Amino acid sequence: MTVKARLAAGLLRAVVMAAISLPATTAYAQLQLTPQPQSPPAKKSDSGVQKRQDAKKKAAPKKDTQKSTDSQKAAKDASKTEPQPLSDNPNVDLAFGAYQRGRYREAFEIASRRAQELGDQKAMTLLGELYANGQGIKRDDAKAAEWYKQAADRGDREATFGLAMLRMAGRGGPANKEEAAKLLAFAARLGSARAAYNLALLNIEGQVFPQNLSRAAELFRQAADAGNPEAQYALATFYKEGRGVEKNPVEAARLLKAAALANNLDAQVEYAIALFNGSGTPKDEAAAVALLWKAARRGSPIAQNRLARVLASGIGAPKDMTEALKWHLIAKSGGNGDPMLDEMLAPLSAESRAKAEDGARRWFGGRAAVQSPPPAPALTPAPATRP
Repeated sequence: MTVKARLAAGLLRAVVMAAISLPATTAYAQLQLTPQPQSPPAKKSDSGVQKRQDAKKKAAPKKDTQKSTDSQKAAKDASKTEPQPLSDNPNVDLAFGAYQRGRYREAFEIASRRAQELGDQKAMTLLGELYANGQGIKRDDAKAAEWYKQAADRGDREATFGLAMLRMAGRGGPANKEEAAKLLAFAARLGSARAAYNLALLNIEGQVFPQNLSRAAELFRQAADAGNPEAQYALATFYKEGRGVEKNPVEAARLLKAAALANNLDAQVEYAIALFNGSGTPKDEAAAVALLWKAARRGSPIAQNRLARVLASGIGAPKDMTEALKWHLIAKSGGNGDPMLDEMLAPLSAESRAKAEDGARRWFGGRAAVQSPPPAPALTPAPATRP
């Protein structure tokens, strides 16, 4: 088999995916509150009413501007010394507004008042988040767990999930996977997609309870249907490999596409390969290569390797050996070597190799030590033999 044929065959092979695991740090990294922003109600317009109001304004006598200015100043001064009364309307939530704008200290102060004066469970959850991540206040896992628990006891879904992640990681107290699993199950029943996803991982892990891939697939489905990209990707691998569900390339491709559109990096790589091969979806090499470019630039060594293969072979994109070598070097630095590409790219000239190495260095910010494969050995004629 020629090198080019081997390259094409290698490109058409699906990437073997790493086993899904649940490291505590990875699981906790998913903890992020994203409340829906409250939008003000739209104002109705009535041109007739507006005209009458304008006429009244014109006919009304002018107010004493000095008195008005003095009263406004007095009100402003009073607001500086006395805190404004809290509203018990759950739709009026300034704490989350401040949080979403990155004003964490302000969010902490407002949430503290709401939690203590109104018993607001959403404010308690936000306090748990702020303490857990050290936002606006010094990180304190014990206080984070305390606030999460108070909100969870009141039935707050996000607080229940947050407390589960702390228990899983052993933050704010001893690690307790059994308690974490119960909390995740409760949060999943309340509709938390992240809780369902992590509970599925525990069903794969098989430590808290016996491994159950069918149950894991059900939980992945619950989270995927709620729009969780990690669950969409995980369920896609199940359908691709026939784990916990019957093998279904079409469903796998559909889920990969959904996760890829949500910017899941692994899904972008897998969906690009599915598009290139026409696996479960119509073949589209141009779209596949465009997605490989995107994933490669985002730092996926697998995408970088596959892009190098495409550029070296000219299959799906114009052939560019120098650019292929650049991405091959970048992929190798990420731990994804490829002896076949070493062989294909060995004949490059010294000038092309230097250009590729410089491009790889610039991609790494000029800090990485980049070394291209050794050049192909020069052919020397055999010594003449005497008759």
